[in-house]
Amino acid sequence: MKINLERLEKNLKELSQFGRNEEGGIDRSLGSEAEEEARNWLLEKALDMGAAIKIDAMANIWINWKTTNCDNRPITLGSHHDAVPDGGMYDGALGVLIGLEIMQTLKENRVPLKHPLQVVSFTAEEPNPFNISTMGSRGVTGKLTLEQLQASRHLITGESLTAALKRAGGNVQGLLKAQLGKNDMAAFLECHIEQGRNLYDSQLSVGTVAKITGIYREFVTVIGEANHAGTTLMSHRHDAFLAAAQAALAVEETAKALKRRDVVATVGWFEVSPNSANIISGNTKFIMEFRFPGEPVKQQLLQRIDKEFYGIENNRGICFHREVILDQAPAPMDEGIKKIIGEEISKEQAPLSPAAEESSGLEFIDHVPMLVSMAGHDAVHMSGITKTGMIFVQSIEGKSHCREEKTNSKDIEIAGNVLLNAVLRLDKELTHENLN
Repeated sequence: MKINLERLEKNLKELSQFGRNEEGGIDRSLGSEAEEEARNWLLEKALDMGAAIKIDAMANIWINWKTTNCDNRPITLGSHHDAVPDGGMYDGALGVLIGLEIMQTLKENRVPLKHPLQVVSFTAEEPNPFNISTMGSRGVTGKLTLEQLQASRHLITGESLTAALKRAGGNVQGLLKAQLGKNDMAAFLECHIEQGRNLYDSQLSVGTVAKITGIYREFVTVIGEANHAGTTLMSHRHDAFLAAAQAALAVEETAKALKRRDVVATVGWFEVSPNSANIISGNTKFIMEFRFPGEPVKQQLLQRIDKEFYGIENNRGICFHREVILDQAPAPMDEGIKKIIGEEISKEQAPLSPAAEESSGLEFIDHVPMLVSMAGHDAVHMSGITKTGMIFVQSIEGKSHCREEKTNSKDIEIAGNVLLNAVLRLDKELTHENLN
């Protein structure tokens, strides 16, 4: 039994038309007409399959198929249907549509499952004008409050998030009722393009996600002394901007010094005050981010940064004020599901030579690459309530969040068949909802 690749690619192409801009990218954020059209298209596809549909308080779309009268918890597949501005057609959408394809393949082959099968398309996984990412999965796993949702407004139009979710079929007043517990789902599987080039560089189609990266962010304010740019001697300056620039370079060097593929650092936002050509900056703000595989590595990074920042303070006569704004621990995937996905990958994908494995710099278990996702996903939040696994599909040249994003047909087919067989394995092996 195999997925129907032609049908899956046809669906990918159809969905990609919603929000397609003149340059070929896709604009499909929550609140847009294109996002609403994509939702309606997904609902029509589900109805055509004869599946049952539920839209929860967060406007997440749940598509359900049940073949028996048993009370087992559902196995859930899915991802998200929204897109970043000028994004590609695979990020998120592939995970939703590959789930629908697996459901349709099983229905066509009249395969009886002991567990209901469920496909979810989460609301607003991507950064969006309401400034709450992974919104749908965070909402249903208890990581957002009603107050946060009610306070959020569209940065451009001013529309309330409450109104946008209502237009999409949600109702934030039902947030508590929509939240999922540990007894509501047997397993969650997410298929996603890698958004990196590990698989591409190794010329592999798919890999297993071992864990999803931890993310640590600080909002840093550098307090210096504003003064006249022409009359203040170089030796008397306390330039907040130059201190921040030196700090940003220190952040980069700290991450590079570890020489790890699973550690990156970014300073991606700056605000300089007074931001004038003839005034030395007295106050500069920036956001520092680390992505890391575990707490010991995070602490190693922070200890080095503490030392670097202390030196800058002393040398430049400035002061750093640091505020932690995100400290999200890595999310390991379920060991039993990783094992099943790995075994199914071994049946579909030819292994690399031992020399190629060693030179790749990746971790392999039984010739299957075990990847750390350096991007966040809905699976991060789902892993807190159920057994969760992810499969990555090759992104050509590692490109994503851009219109050039592309994944080859053969890689999509392998991923679909791996996931199909993983579902069949889980349906048999989730005895009393536990993997042996």
